Amino acid sequence: MFPTLSAESCHEPDRSRSLSPPDPMTTTTATAPGKVILFGEHAVVYGRPAIAVPVAKVKATATLTDAPAGTGCTISAPDICAHIRLSSHQQDPLALAVRLAIEEACIEADPDWQITVSSDIPIAGGMGSGAAVSAALANAVFTHSGFPAHSRSDAETVNRIVYAVEKLHHARSSGIDNTVVVYEQPVWFVRGQPPQRFEIARPFHLVIADTGIASSTAAVVSDVRRAWEKNRERYESVFDNIGEIAVAARQAIASGDVNALGPLMQENQRLLRQINVSSTELERLIAIAEDAGASGAKLSGAGRGGNLICVVESESVGKVQKALQAAGAVGTVVTQVGS
Repeated sequence: MFPTLSAESCHEPDRSRSLSPPDPMTTTTATAPGKVILFGEHAVVYGRPAIAVPVAKVKATATLTDAPAGTGCTISAPDICAHIRLSSHQQDPLALAVRLAIEEACIEADPDWQITVSSDIPIAGGMGSGAAVSAALANAVFTHSGFPAHSRSDAETVNRIVYAVEKLHHARSSGIDNTVVVYEQPVWFVRGQPPQRFEIARPFHLVIADTGIASSTAAVVSDVRRAWEKNRERYESVFDNIGEIAVAARQAIASGDVNALGPLMQENQRLLRQINVSSTELERLIAIAEDAGASGAKLSGAGRGGNLICVVESESVGKVQKALQAAGAVGTVVTQVGS
C-alpha cells in the first residue's frame, strides 16, 4: 500500500516498438522502513523538536530489473494496478523519485529498466509510507547503477531526493518522515537543523494500531496552518508545550527512564486534542489501550485518523494488542525501540 498515483491504471506496456534481444538481466532489490513520530507532530512544522523512530516490521520494497534494450524505464505498482512510463510522468511521486536518483547518478538517458514497487506500510496513517517508497526507489537506482554516493555514510543524498518528493505529498513537509526513514535510526529533529541520532539507554515496546480511517497529511497540516494564522498566540503556546514534552521525552529515553514516557504521551495527546487533530475513533482506541495496560497512548502523524501508538511494558504487549484488535483496529504492529 502506498500513496495514490497519477498513473495509467492497468495499462499494458507499449509493445509497438521492436525490441532488441534481451541482455542478461540483473535485478536489484532495496527496502526502506516505516516510521512513527513519538513526540512533536505538528509543532515540528513550526520549529519545535520532534522524536521519530523507524518501524522495521513494515517496509516498502523496490525491485529493479534490467529490461530489453529500447523499452525505456517503467515503474509498476501492482497493488494499485498502476503502470508508469518514466518519460511521460515527470511529476508523479514515483517517477520523480526515480528521475531525481537518475540525475544524481549522472545517467544521461532513460535506462532500460523495469521497476516494481510494493509496500505493507499503511497509507495515510502517519507511518511514512510515501517517504519509504521514495527511499526504496532511490536506493534501488543507486545500488543498481553503482553510484558511489549510495552508502550509509552519505545518506544525505537519498534524504534530499526523498524530501523533494515529500513536498509533492504534503503542503508543508517538516522533513521528519524522510529523515528517519532514510537514516533508519531514531532521530531528534528540528526543522532546518541536521538530524541528530541519539542513544536509547533502555529498550521499550510500542504497539501501533491503525484506526482504518485514512487521513490526508496535507489537509490536516493546512487546517492547522489556517487556525494558527487566526490565533497565533494560542497555537504558539501549544507548540511550545509540545516542544517541552519532546525535550523531556528525549531526556527520559537517553537516561533509561522509560516509565516517564507514558505520562508524557498522555500530555502530548491532550495538547494535540486542543489543536483539533484528534478524532472520536482515535480517542476511543486510546482509552481502550490504556485500560488494557498501556502506560500511555497518543496519535502519531497528522491525526484525524491514521495510527495511534502506545508505550507498553513487555508483559502487557499481548493484552493491549488483543484489546485493540477486538475493538476494531484494522491492524496492529508491535515493535521494540532500541536493541
